[in-house]
Amino acid sequence: MNRAAFTLVEIIMVIVVLGILASLALPRLDRDVKQEAADSILSDIRYTQHLALTDNKHKFNEAKWQRAFWKFSVESCANDTGLFMAIGTDLDYSKEPSREESALDPINGKFIFWENTSECSEGLEDLDTSSRIFLTNKYAIISVEGTGGCDGVQHIGFDNTGRPHVSFSNSDQPNYASVMHETCTFTFTMEDDTTFAIDILPETGYAYIVGQENS
Repeated sequence: MNRAAFTLVEIIMVIVVLGILASLALPRLDRDVKQEAADSILSDIRYTQHLALTDNKHKFNEAKWQRAFWKFSVESCANDTGLFMAIGTDLDYSKEPSREESALDPINGKFIFWENTSECSEGLEDLDTSSRIFLTNKYAIISVEGTGGCDGVQHIGFDNTGRPHVSFSNSDQPNYASVMHETCTFTFTMEDDTTFAIDILPETGYAYIVGQENS
């Protein structure tokens, strides 16, 4: 009985077609990683503003109350082992939020916090810390630069009206000197030297991915 089978030529053609499809798909996968990173960070910045709008930290009888603005920040782990992002509110005015003062990840209920005195690899094994905050490990992000209204800093905070603030961790009096007056741009660089940027507008605090204004 004769049985149908692939010829050698047909098999070679299938391999060639699969190779072409793979060469087209790989760059697409790279773009998806960068897009995923941009979408995730944008969501976290907006989450920070949402917390500020719904969790009023204004205590006008306390001179240092501005330090308690909800803050999104990007920081370095110990021994230059990567970057992580954090969201928190400095309730005890110690200049930096603690784990207990940090936000919980709405995805998994874990802390959006890590001690920058510890290596990132330790955080990946911490059951109470959301592993997605480790930007280098998850998205291959190696640096972030703030320009414009957040020139030279890697953080942004929001007051109860949603207005963005920078450099408020040392505030000693409620004078709103930290209000941001021009657009802040955070530019993120990945291991392959590609970049993406997120703009945060003054007054409204509206944030979007540069080049994707409707994001």
